[in-house]
Amino acid sequence: MELFFFIPIALLSVLLAFGVVFNKSPIGSAVSLIGMMLCLAGVFVIQSAHFLAILQVLIYAGAIMVLFMFVIMLLNLKTAEDTVWKAREHNTLLSVLTGFLVLGLVYKLVEIATDANFGPGMPVAENFGTTEMVGAKLFTDYVLPFEVASILLLVAMIGALVLAKTKTD
Repeated sequence: MELFFFIPIALLSVLLAFGVVFNKSPIGSAVSLIGMMLCLAGVFVIQSAHFLAILQVLIYAGAIMVLFMFVIMLLNLKTAEDTVWKAREHNTLLSVLTGFLVLGLVYKLVEIATDANFGPGMPVAENFGTTEMVGAKLFTDYVLPFEVASILLLVAMIGALVLAKTKTD
């Protein structure tokens, strides 16, 4: 029964990911990314990872994408029809090299995953993945990286404001 729901959500997620890459408008690309993140939350629900699904919707599809949309609108990016790409012949070579790099990375990740002893027989702690455990880890062991990431996002937003500001002298 899980497969009945998984296949359409996975196909929609892949189509939306292609929409992110091939969309000529930055706003359309960001909207496709929001849809893809919502599909990923659906996959989490199918796998009974409800907490991760809620975090995916709240943090990534909500807060982070609102930040992306804010920056895109603030920078007033033009669509691809407004600009002419000069170095089109270099794109093909770069795309092929990037494709081989990604394929090699996927191959290595699959090799690592198959060599590891992951499986249904592995013991998992009883409180693994609970809200209490995630909160305790986030605000004790990982409080410094959490705060550094928030400061980095703040600095990036201030930088976008400075770059987008027009001269009013």
